[in-house]
Amino acid sequence: MTYAFEAEGLVKRYGKTTALAGIDLAARQGTVLGVLGPNGAGKTTAVRILATLLRPDGGRASVAGFDVVKQAAKVRRVIGLTGQYASVDEDLTGVQNLVLIGQLLNLRTGDAKARAAELLRQFDLTEAGGRPAKTYSGGMRRRLDLAASLVGRPDVIYLDEPTTGLDPAKRDDIWNVVRTLVSEGVTVLLTTQYLEEADALADDISVIDHGRVIAHGTPASLKRVVGGQTILVRPLDPERVADAAGILAEVSGTRPESPSRGVVTVPVEDDRAFTEVVRRLDHAGVSVAELSLRLPSLDEVFFTLTGKHTEDKEAEDAA
Repeated sequence: MTYAFEAEGLVKRYGKTTALAGIDLAARQGTVLGVLGPNGAGKTTAVRILATLLRPDGGRASVAGFDVVKQAAKVRRVIGLTGQYASVDEDLTGVQNLVLIGQLLNLRTGDAKARAAELLRQFDLTEAGGRPAKTYSGGMRRRLDLAASLVGRPDVIYLDEPTTGLDPAKRDDIWNVVRTLVSEGVTVLLTTQYLEEADALADDISVIDHGRVIAHGTPASLKRVVGGQTILVRPLDPERVADAAGILAEVSGTRPESPSRGVVTVPVEDDRAFTEVVRRLDHAGVSVAELSLRLPSLDEVFFTLTGKHTEDKEAEDAA
């Protein structure tokens, strides 16, 4: 199989600290690889190696068939990078930032201006394009930074926690941009601490902890690591919660749990139990405000793999 980018056994050390301990990463063309993990897991280090900004101490990596160490200049021609923090020139306007990058990429001035206008429209920054970037809000700078990484129409783009600090609406905008890029054949490496972001965008996910890949697979396959599915019932009448719980217990053979007031859940092996629960609730006259069959969340997967939720890991690493 041919990969848009591939890393094998990457190792990176900083003195006595091992940031990467032999990780493997790869993505097919036109897909999103989500790299998931807490702060300090090694996500950014891996991105910087794939972007030719760091040399690995061991292992190898290639992008579009070019070795990131031996053919770094060729790699840079086919990639775009949005780091964790906006890196635009605050004294230049939005237009000037994008035109400058276009010129550095050897675009003619007219083509650079046209590309800048196109990207400003795409990121809802047209009205702000003539203002210095230092007058932008944090979210606007983030969007300008992402636009800058797309000026050269890269084949592969690295998004290192691209939605950090954005409100939910602007986060959705970035998600839509990523989906559009992928539909056009661009390959995306997305690092994130937002589990719902990886779930929404990634075709495959690699979970990194302490510089190692501890799990890899599709979002659905990783969720199966936890095992089975869960039926959730929220009766319309709170007085019928006990009745719903009894039905879930009979169908599953497992004692239901109540994760929140008025809700009962139970794990099941397959979706056949769900059909039986629906039938029995109807027969018993238990109307529901909510009824669902779901796989575990990625947060539950992370907890299963590491013994900690992502928030716990971040607090531990910060300490």
